[in-house]
Amino acid sequence: MSDELTSGEVAGQDGIGVPDGFARLWMPHRLAYIKGEGKVPAGREEEDCPFCRAPTLSDEDGLIAARGQLVFTVLNLYPYNAGHLMVLPYRHVADYTELTPGETAELAGHTKNAMTALRAASGAQGFNIGMNMGSVAGAGIAAHLHQHVVPRWGGDTNFMPVVGHTRVLPQLLRDTRKLIADAWVE
Repeated sequence: MSDELTSGEVAGQDGIGVPDGFARLWMPHRLAYIKGEGKVPAGREEEDCPFCRAPTLSDEDGLIAARGQLVFTVLNLYPYNAGHLMVLPYRHVADYTELTPGETAELAGHTKNAMTALRAASGAQGFNIGMNMGSVAGAGIAAHLHQHVVPRWGGDTNFMPVVGHTRVLPQLLRDTRKLIADAWVE
């Protein structure tokens, strides 16, 4: 028997693989999200906000696809699909109704540009676009408004996310950011 595990084997306590009929895709980066690592502690929302920090970094390090005057577009660190973007105001604001008319208009424009860039870069066939307002509505970082732009393709809800509770991302985030940034048209 080989020391390497094959598809369908599980490492037991003794290190020997035991066949169980399941193939596994290991996604260790998801554990940080599940554990809540990087979550902004209560009372430190503005000081420790990762969305406020991202624009202070280079586009590559901040995973920023495009910058505007009032908003920017960034890749999601925990994407639902490859190319999952978020459009955010630079200003630390929690509620959509608190946006200025200029921020609202530029957020809408960036959303349209994100869709155009994702179609050009990846052939996206559809999109889920939306905001989760407040933690009770599912916002992971409720203190800083962000709109999701999730590209979709026919068949992307196959057995992996439905049964396996796993998303398969075929590309590194930095490579995805570059493709989208290169396809971005103002």
